[in-house]
Amino acid sequence: MVSVDGHRQAAPGELERVRELLNTWLVPNDTRVPTDNLAEFCAARGLGTAEADTIRALRDDLRSVIEQPADAEGLLADWSASTALRPVLSQGRLAFAHDGGLAAELLAAVFSAAAAGRLRRLKACPDCRWVFYDHTRNGRKRWCLMYAGGPEGRACGTIAKVRTYRQRHPGTA
Repeated sequence: MVSVDGHRQAAPGELERVRELLNTWLVPNDTRVPTDNLAEFCAARGLGTAEADTIRALRDDLRSVIEQPADAEGLLADWSASTALRPVLSQGRLAFAHDGGLAAELLAAVFSAAAAGRLRRLKACPDCRWVFYDHTRNGRKRWCLMYAGGPEGRACGTIAKVRTYRQRHPGTA
């Protein structure tokens, strides 16, 4: 299980590959400057320029699906058509066939997770935009980390609580 400072973040099964792709773009707490590591992600998988461009577009659209679920239906339908992703029955279970490529594999993982009701638990932190899998019982986790566990002692949930406190109690440090 992949963790950040001991906190479970990884998604189950193939959905973890999607989470890894989504986390090639984020806003780190230490710098607060958006960071894009997609080139490293693509290079590690030996992807050429054309496929890397497709993966970038998929990542950006999947981030929209996670962050603004109202847009999901149209975006996923477009990707399904462009990758020739189609549902099939395999050994009595729903599976997805496609004509190949990493984009289609990742999209198949998204559709499988949606069919299993797990896609809604893939969330982006409203502060740093890190994508995590919500393992909580009630599925209402909001921030990537609630309690500081790293050497900097920072976590988005803690930062948000301090910000809210300071707004309610001006003049306190």
